[in-house]
Amino acid sequence: MSWLDQGFEIVPEVLDRSTVSSLIRAVEGSSVRRSRAGMRHALEIPAVKSLASSPKLLAIAKHVLGDHAFPFRATLFDKSLRSNWLVVWHQDTALPLRERKEVKGWGSWSRKEGVLCAHAPASALEQVLAVRVHLDDSTSENGALRVLPGTHNMGVLADDAILELAQRTKAVECPVDSRGVLLMRPLMVHASSKSINESRRRVLHIEYAATRCLPGGLELCCA
Repeated sequence: MSWLDQGFEIVPEVLDRSTVSSLIRAVEGSSVRRSRAGMRHALEIPAVKSLASSPKLLAIAKHVLGDHAFPFRATLFDKSLRSNWLVVWHQDTALPLRERKEVKGWGSWSRKEGVLCAHAPASALEQVLAVRVHLDDSTSENGALRVLPGTHNMGVLADDAILELAQRTKAVECPVDSRGVLLMRPLMVHASSKSINESRRRVLHIEYAATRCLPGGLELCCA
């Protein structure tokens, strides 16, 4: 089964060690606002923006989304025993938008740290790819991502449907070594457990879109 059918793929050793070390220094030294879980607006860090626009990552995104693919959002997830959380089974359905317009299929409007967001229909989310860059090793003991393969082809699911799928679908754990990336479709149902060891699990979750212009006059913004 191809990764397009499964909705995810692990690609090892995409970055070199010096690049990862530089990214860690940039993230740890940044003045961008952080929360307990990490950082929402990681694209504001020059090193992260440079990575997201680098030929290596853009080539991955363009292979999936087409020649006009671009990064529009980056989030740092920083999980450890000191900052620990459980993520239940879910899909990533909220997208950042320039302005609010009442368009069919879009809803649950909100502002997250100043950025306007709305839950998007499947037609928009199918044009998005997440590239999860691992700054640390991600293992079964520090909250590696778990996925339900193929669920990205089922559209936007209600909470009850996600729970039912999780009960009857075999989950796949996605351990990724530092320097590797995990490619993921946002509609794929995924979750992660709490960390149970001392090692940190820092992941840069960079999202790419095929186009900035969306149906109904909506437009993605960088967040």
